[in-house]
Amino acid sequence: MDQQILSEKVQTFINANIANNIAVIALQKNPFPYISWPKILNQIEAKAKSKDKLPSWFKTANIIYPSKISIEQTSSEKTASYKASIVSGDSLIDLTGGYGVDDYYFAKNVTSVAHCEINAELSTIVKHNFEQLAVSNVYCYSGDSSIILTELAIKWDWIYIDPSRRSDIKGKVFLLKDCVPNVPENLELYFKYSKSILIKTAPLLDISAGLAELQQVKTIHIIAVENEVKELLWELHAGFSGKITIQTVNILKDKLEFFKFIRNEVFVALPYTSRDKYLYEPNSAIMKSGGFDEVGAFYNVNKLHKHSHLYTSNTLIPFPGRIFEIENSFPYRKPEMKEFLENKKANITTRNFPDTVEMIRKKWKIKDGGNCYCFFTTDINNEKIVLICTKIQL
Repeated sequence: MDQQILSEKVQTFINANIANNIAVIALQKNPFPYISWPKILNQIEAKAKSKDKLPSWFKTANIIYPSKISIEQTSSEKTASYKASIVSGDSLIDLTGGYGVDDYYFAKNVTSVAHCEINAELSTIVKHNFEQLAVSNVYCYSGDSSIILTELAIKWDWIYIDPSRRSDIKGKVFLLKDCVPNVPENLELYFKYSKSILIKTAPLLDISAGLAELQQVKTIHIIAVENEVKELLWELHAGFSGKITIQTVNILKDKLEFFKFIRNEVFVALPYTSRDKYLYEPNSAIMKSGGFDEVGAFYNVNKLHKHSHLYTSNTLIPFPGRIFEIENSFPYRKPEMKEFLENKKANITTRNFPDTVEMIRKKWKIKDGGNCYCFFTTDINNEKIVLICTKIQL
């Protein structure tokens, strides 16, 4: 950790350039020749990326930032806060501490938190930052977390792990065994030191594939922020063998949208309809969960088609997702498209439809935006249809 970064002049320079173009700044002469210019530029860029994602860090003086890539990959404060609501007790050990955002929030709910990080420099930075953030119940350990876990020989209330995908599988479908640490391989060791384990994975991981690799999963949490799935949390408890709960949450600016269900519980088939007054599109966390029948049954709504995952009702209800009033509907045919949408402006969504949004826009010269929302989908009769809607805010 370069202490010179913390000098008042350097910090003033960093703060003065947060809103400026980093490419333009990079062309300037380094005003602090005793410090590496790339290091200073990284502090500016990483801090700028933290403004919305890590506001507690951003507003605190004398924080040191890791690489901008680390900032992009770390948990946001919004997801970390939700994670902390799952855990409680006297002790938690984080085996993949990283920049420490999750531990900052775990420390609000747990008496003592251990932060393990194999990168010695990053561990030192995290320790320094926790001092600036006035966090006194997080203890930093540098080294291999499995060795630290064994050497401490403590029974923890919780073990938390955020395994990272190996670089050689970047862009490919991955399994937990493809990550570091290899959680399935080490589960027996982890359960030796705690009865409760929380594992974070990227949303790319398939839920069925994850369950095939893990044991004693009690709850799977699917977290979205502003309708974009950010992470999956796998809650494991020693000896658990019951039905698995799927908990979804969509973190919005002014509220949280929750929906949960028991995985693989049998539901009566949903009623289908060709057209009702209101249309409902589940949020992305529910879409990731696969609970399409479950959400329909819980909210007592109809469905347009088994594979369309769009729901309707004649009575307006609160629903975890986007809500619309259907103004018009028609078959996807040339005369109707020319009359209602060609050369118009509209927001387009496709569900269970052969053409992509880009193909539809190009074919019918539809511009993006405006207050008109169009759903191109398939109905109960397997007919391609278009729904023209207006958005409703409840």
